[in-house]
Amino acid sequence: MRRPLALSVSLCLMAGAVLAQTPMQFQVAGASDDLRAALVAASRTQAISVDPESPAQDIVAAARSDYARLLAVLYEFGYFGPEISIAVNGREVAALSPFQPVTSVQSLAITIDPGRAFRLGRAEIAPLAPGTTLPPGFASGEIAGTRVLRQTAEAGIDGWRAAGHATAAISDQQITARQREAALDVDIALAPGPINQFGTLIPQGQARMRVDRIARIAGLPEGAQFDPETLTRVADRLRETGVFTSVGLSEVPRTIGTAVDIQADLVEAPMRRLGYGAEIASQNGLSLSGYWLHRNLWGGAERLRFDAELSGLGGADGGFDAVLGMRFSRPADLTPDTTLGFGLQFEHLDEVLYTADSLEAELGLSHRFSDNLTGDLAVMARVWDIRDAFSDRRVSMLALPIGLVWDNRDAAFDAARGWYGEAALTPFTLFEDGSGIRLTADLRGYRGFGPDDRTRIAARLQLGSVEGGDITAMPPDWLFFSGGAGTVRGQEYQSLGALQGGVATGGRSYLGASLELRQDLVGNFGAVGFADFGLISAEAWGAGASDWQSGAGIGLRYDTPIGPIRLDVATPISGGGAGQSLFFYLGIGQSF
Repeated sequence: MRRPLALSVSLCLMAGAVLAQTPMQFQVAGASDDLRAALVAASRTQAISVDPESPAQDIVAAARSDYARLLAVLYEFGYFGPEISIAVNGREVAALSPFQPVTSVQSLAITIDPGRAFRLGRAEIAPLAPGTTLPPGFASGEIAGTRVLRQTAEAGIDGWRAAGHATAAISDQQITARQREAALDVDIALAPGPINQFGTLIPQGQARMRVDRIARIAGLPEGAQFDPETLTRVADRLRETGVFTSVGLSEVPRTIGTAVDIQADLVEAPMRRLGYGAEIASQNGLSLSGYWLHRNLWGGAERLRFDAELSGLGGADGGFDAVLGMRFSRPADLTPDTTLGFGLQFEHLDEVLYTADSLEAELGLSHRFSDNLTGDLAVMARVWDIRDAFSDRRVSMLALPIGLVWDNRDAAFDAARGWYGEAALTPFTLFEDGSGIRLTADLRGYRGFGPDDRTRIAARLQLGSVEGGDITAMPPDWLFFSGGAGTVRGQEYQSLGALQGGVATGGRSYLGASLELRQDLVGNFGAVGFADFGLISAEAWGAGASDWQSGAGIGLRYDTPIGPIRLDVATPISGGGAGQSLFFYLGIGQSF
């Protein structure tokens, strides 16, 4: 069939099934690899013909629909005078009679002659908003594909919308193909419309969420000039509550005036969720965790979550550790981007150098400054019962944690590009012994190389320091240790600390570094090579006696929808047992 421009749908009567895989020919004359790959991917006939159980009528129906599918791909690449032939048993599918059905398919052949690639002749779009950037391919002499035309029209409309014209649209378009010159003349006219203001948010589809809380969380600035970025942030705020599985926003212009109301089409998620996890390491033993979550406690996106974790089960060092926690949070409590949170946590730690039981209460605010930056401010009270080499004692603390998080990674569970940075500054008062300050930082960077970022480098730097407080009164879990899965793999868990007054404790300073080379292999499998380093100092800011350790190893990854399953094997590089001891780590997600 030559130059098909429109197709009609014909009735395909029932036919027999194909009992063997149908031989298929797919020929594209003079096509680039990209064009051929796009045509093959678009062909339903190509996909269905590989199934030996495909009925003949399904193959014929797929072939009929392929004319339009293949033509759309050719137009995307700028071929506006193609010839497409799709033959079943040597007969052109478009010419088959619906009243003489094909009962079996012995041969299939798709033959495409794209012809010449058209280039843009006249390429005009007007009027444009100041600062509008058009695709570089929209210029006289460039390849004239429908993709670049669509991108150009979208860029023109988006430019006006960014200037406050919510109803900007295409008012007219003239596209003329000159077959002899293989040229396409394009003239697109835009209608900006008036400058609009935000009207009222109109929620639709909610079942349990209160309308007043939806409006409060969305934070639509009623009366302000229309801005697409503001609209995007409104949608993000609603999604970030976790209450909705789907959020769609659309403008509804008012019949009088220039305001546009915003309709929010919402689909609520199940109110409750249960989760669990597990991790095992040869030295640390088994860790089990689980949580129960209520997403919408009182119809205002109030979130209540209970967490429980047991770790160190069967570990070689110390006994088992346990954490039981509860956290309540409420979004848009002060501003649309501010979340109020309250938490309680009980923790039992049974380590080699100490045993501690603690109860903590925290009340704080979390504020989102931008898409990448968030900050936290809280008041925390914590009480410990501690048993270590110094004494059996009770320690009470009042603290003011202040934190910032920067995150522009492309994927949280397996990043290939971007940065993550977390820093916390915590002034504290020990009622038994004065006050001080604790500083921690965790910086991570990711860089991918090659096709689809199949090779990736991940780097991590950890810092920590505690200034103030008598070491004999200091809670031991506020000091720093090195060794184990979170610091230096290949070294025993918390094997490196410091001597404080002749007693083995944690250090007041920590410096850690990790480097990983991640490589995708076949299918969902990947491999990792890594090296870790840890330095502990007895005094704050790296002063006093210091010691360091390192480890290295290799790992295997298997990608799943919830993150890669991780298996690492590591050995010490420095210190005792270098090159002799092996440590195994199994968990979900990358190590950092």
